[in-house]
Amino acid sequence: MTDYLSTGALPDEYAQLAKAVRDFAQSVVAPVAAEHDANHTFPYEVVDGMAELGLFGLPFPEEYGGQGGDYFALCLALEELGKVDQSVAITLEAGVSLGAMPVYRFGNEEQKQEWLPQLTSGKNLAAFGLTEPGAGSDAGGTRTTAREDGDSWVINGNKQFITNSGTDITRLVTVTAVTGTAANGKKEISTILVPTSTPGFTAEPAYNKVGWNASDTHPLSFDDVRVPRENLLGERGRGYANFLRILDEGRIAIAALSVGAAQGCVDESVKYAKEREAFGRPIGANQAIAFKIARMEARAHTARTAYYDAAALMLSGKPFKKQASIAKLVASEAAMDNARDATQIFGGYGFMNEYAVARHYRDSKILEIGEGTTEVQLMLIAREAGL
Repeated sequence: MTDYLSTGALPDEYAQLAKAVRDFAQSVVAPVAAEHDANHTFPYEVVDGMAELGLFGLPFPEEYGGQGGDYFALCLALEELGKVDQSVAITLEAGVSLGAMPVYRFGNEEQKQEWLPQLTSGKNLAAFGLTEPGAGSDAGGTRTTAREDGDSWVINGNKQFITNSGTDITRLVTVTAVTGTAANGKKEISTILVPTSTPGFTAEPAYNKVGWNASDTHPLSFDDVRVPRENLLGERGRGYANFLRILDEGRIAIAALSVGAAQGCVDESVKYAKEREAFGRPIGANQAIAFKIARMEARAHTARTAYYDAAALMLSGKPFKKQASIAKLVASEAAMDNARDATQIFGGYGFMNEYAVARHYRDSKILEIGEGTTEVQLMLIAREAGL
């Protein structure tokens, strides 16, 4: 995979995967994307198709029902899906990197055997319960609590903006909660596995969002939710640190999704610029349009190189925090900038929701917010630079 940065050609196994997902995106996802977006419906039939392709198991070992691939394989799939429908892409991204990955990274063997086969198959989904009404970028401001009561944890609190948390196939939410006070006087934050069937757990009514309308997003409430003590995920008090690691990885995945969105805008604009005529010739013959598309292509290429680099460092076991933040920053801005330019190229048609560029225009803004805002990425990059 690292050879691509210098040769420009993906190894065969990656190229074949990308092509398979590209074909799926064009033949299965694209025809229903506008309908699900307009109706704000979760695309269960598309998720079933992704499950059959094994996409939810891409980076996990075969012993847990996975495909035995790696995180870069997941990123390639996200890029291809992101070209066509960001709602579908984020459903996969959240299901894998935020839903199943915490169990794989930090779970004990019993937890892995219980949950991973369900999640890697794509037949069930898990969610990542981090953000709260008063704890977004400041995740350390967590107020949800989990107190010990005999052989149980009793959880109370609220989470918000949680992806994949209220579907018919959601079975698990991993929750960050304050479990005490650390030696330094700060909150002790741990992570706990909460099956969605647990009494007191409620996925509140879904949000009415600007974009990602076919993605499932809910606020969650926990009212004396009681789960066994063995549902603690990882070491007690390491929940915040563990989730930061998950977010570092997730930023590479979001960057890949963003590159897909940016490239999708390029592809749609090139096609439109060749077909749409004004003043007796295709609008792509005008240098103003051609140069705008050239800049869009340059943004997508630069962002792709950034996430490839971050993924290569991650898979080689080297520090990748800074590169992940750079990739997320560059790619999310590329997606938003390309969506704006594509909408301008399409003119009035770009303002019509049935066109993919209009969906990208609405969808792309959240890429600069979710899994770490642009400002958080700048802070992290500056910190890694020694400032």
